[in-house]
Amino acid sequence: MTVGRDDTAPTDVRGWTGGTFANPVLPGMHPDPSVCRVGDDYYLACSSFEYFPGVPIFHSRDLVHWAQLGNVLERPGQLHLPTGTAASGGVYAPTLRHHDGRFWLIVTVCADGGGNLLCTATDPAGPWSDPVRLPGVTGIDPDLAWDDEGTCWCTYAGIEQVPIDPDTGRTLGAPRRLWSGAPGALAPEAPHLYRVGDHWYLLIAEGGTERGHAVSIARASAPDGPYEPCPANPILTHRGTDRPIQNTGHADLVEGTDGSWWLVLLGVRPGGGTPGWHVLGRETFLAPVTWVDGWPVVGEVAPVMAAPGWTARPLPPGPVRDDFDDDRLHPRWLSVRSRPDDVWSLAERPGWLTLRARGASPDAPDVTVVGRRQEHRSCRFRTLVDPAGGRGGLVVRLDERHHYEIEAGGGEVRVVARIGSVLATVASRPVPAGPVRLRVEALGEPSGDWYPGKGPDLLRFGVESADGTLDVLAEFDGRYLSTEVAGGFTGRVVGMYAAAGTVHFDWYDHERTST
Repeated sequence: MTVGRDDTAPTDVRGWTGGTFANPVLPGMHPDPSVCRVGDDYYLACSSFEYFPGVPIFHSRDLVHWAQLGNVLERPGQLHLPTGTAASGGVYAPTLRHHDGRFWLIVTVCADGGGNLLCTATDPAGPWSDPVRLPGVTGIDPDLAWDDEGTCWCTYAGIEQVPIDPDTGRTLGAPRRLWSGAPGALAPEAPHLYRVGDHWYLLIAEGGTERGHAVSIARASAPDGPYEPCPANPILTHRGTDRPIQNTGHADLVEGTDGSWWLVLLGVRPGGGTPGWHVLGRETFLAPVTWVDGWPVVGEVAPVMAAPGWTARPLPPGPVRDDFDDDRLHPRWLSVRSRPDDVWSLAERPGWLTLRARGASPDAPDVTVVGRRQEHRSCRFRTLVDPAGGRGGLVVRLDERHHYEIEAGGGEVRVVARIGSVLATVASRPVPAGPVRLRVEALGEPSGDWYPGKGPDLLRFGVESADGTLDVLAEFDGRYLSTEVAGGFTGRVVGMYAAAGTVHFDWYDHERTST
């Protein structure tokens, strides 16, 4: 069996119908994708920012259907994000490569005590090694590439490059500037270096990760240059267009099993009026690549794409419900900055997830959250919560200053909103003692005509009865939990939290209702 492979028999063609597939291939906050192929298997890593565990790893057999294998930085000794780590700080832009029988992952941690780190594994599902530090690599977005002589070249945002010893992290020379992209372009970053035929290709992002984002490329006869820019640069950008996918950039190339070439990249799906608000974060998209006169030409990046020429390898649909019956959490579950053993348990009350509060409210730096990325613009999530003398419930979080939640405790359910400096309880109702069902719905296409200030979605909070009837307590415009309002690099994380005392969750449902 190939390492890290998910050989579950396919039972559902998710996102794949009639010779097409749906973009994004990794919906929700999965930015800065890096991909490599080993035999017939593809592996992908992306950024995780202030969330723990860090750097999710995915596996695919067709570049379209991805299953999460685990996380690279899953032990406290591998990743320490102090309380003061800002939202959208933390773990930036990994590069994942396979060389000499091992997987190599290099990444930047933007936090006190961070820097550039390098981890290795023989199986991408883990365990991954403790990080090797690279103090001589001073920029973000580091990349790894090996030449025929075995030299390991580390290239990073700037665009600068230095040879390194990947086993020790020691630099083997002085950094040198390689290329700065288009003259005057903002933020040359996200470099990836490849040997294709007789040339070395240097792929970069530029223009910033907002609407001006773009992908450009240059080539040379040696990994350290000099580099000749592609006359058709940028080879990909959606700036200045009305396409439904925007901010396209931060890409990585991979050759398919049939010799075709593909680009994984980040993009966003803004909605609502103007300027458009994206709420799910930067997502991973897939685009075809052809080679013309020695240069890559990127095909269309659209919501519905022609399927690759090889056999589809669909995955079974993921379960809607997590009953918390296992002895460990699925790797999709995230916490803010850390998840100490004393704030959560699956054994304290078997069949329940127990959370113990660290902070006073969901906007506190150390609030106990166990959540997951919101992956679709329309979805519902719900839980059966027993506050047991504590207080907690469901949260929709962008960062500490932008979140909505519904919580039970003290004989009532209340809905709380935090938007910038404003924190308010907007609705409440009494409930009997004991477990209560809470539900949140994201409605990705609010009814009514378009107008400039129309929000991208509507968020509805309420208490659910045993027959599924929802008693709506509050509804919110979703734009206030968007990157265009809050700033930063992340998307929404939704899930469970404890704001005071100890809170128990019997189950959690997360169900897509549309794209």
